[in-house]
Amino acid sequence: MRRYIATRLLLMVPTLLGVAILIFILMRVVPGDIVELKYAGVGAYVSQETLDKERALLGLDQPLWKQFLDWIWGIVRLDFGTSMWTGRPITQEIAIRLQLSVQLALMATAVAVLLAIPLGTLAALKQDTWVDYAVRIFSITGLAMPSFWLGILMILGLLIFFRWLPPMFFTPLWVNPVENLSQLIWPALAVGYRYSAVATRMTRSAVLEVLREDYVRTARAKGLWEKLVITRHTMKNAMLPVLTVIGLEFAFLIGGLVVTEQVFNLNGIGLLFVEAIARRDYTMTQSLILLTAFVFIFVNFIVDILYAWLDPRIRYR
Repeated sequence: MRRYIATRLLLMVPTLLGVAILIFILMRVVPGDIVELKYAGVGAYVSQETLDKERALLGLDQPLWKQFLDWIWGIVRLDFGTSMWTGRPITQEIAIRLQLSVQLALMATAVAVLLAIPLGTLAALKQDTWVDYAVRIFSITGLAMPSFWLGILMILGLLIFFRWLPPMFFTPLWVNPVENLSQLIWPALAVGYRYSAVATRMTRSAVLEVLREDYVRTARAKGLWEKLVITRHTMKNAMLPVLTVIGLEFAFLIGGLVVTEQVFNLNGIGLLFVEAIARRDYTMTQSLILLTAFVFIFVNFIVDILYAWLDPRIRYR
């Protein structure tokens, strides 16, 4: 297992390097110039000499291979550089938004897990009964209902029935827990419900599949309590595909909640993504995509490790 973990950690390096090369090339292929976009807002005539000087200050006059090597060397030193649009350090720009996005992703994941696993298991145990149909309707509704639309309904409901709106400015959890949770609990419920719909259907399918296995029938034939059959023989094996879905959805939530963040006025990583791409901020966009790729790779790594813990039959060689 130690050798497998070390190998997987080393394999992250070429994967991230491939992502870095790909996004660096694509950002240069996409039409648009950050310097021209900057001066377009001024509305006045700008000479070509001024544009060239600005490009030189941003390092855009250097050969592409040199720009790439400078960027990679900065990443190796954990220095992502400065934003071409704001001029502030990228680590600072990301840090002030990452805490919000990570907390929202964790809260939405907790909501999804607390809904999906009990409901999916119950639907499988009560297959083709009214309980099963009710859970399936609940999950299908979540799949058909976008989280941002559900968020709008939540805001309207709070305003109409309670004459109250969630706080519009983010407060860290350690500064004011009540104000923090009163703001983030609503987007977490909206996103978590949508998230739980996928995990619920996966849990139901996985539990049904395991319940038909020979070792489950053997355990029941030996006279084991149904509770032990479900908890010891069924759930651990059924959780493998569910764990994969939960891990991938969590990684997506880090930077994929653009519309939901705008609905609840949250200045997170998703909104920063959109702004960086719209402004052709090369360094910011490259760093954000590399961060997202790292989160996906690391979450997949954690999921693979948990596989061996949930199912002792799995041994990585």
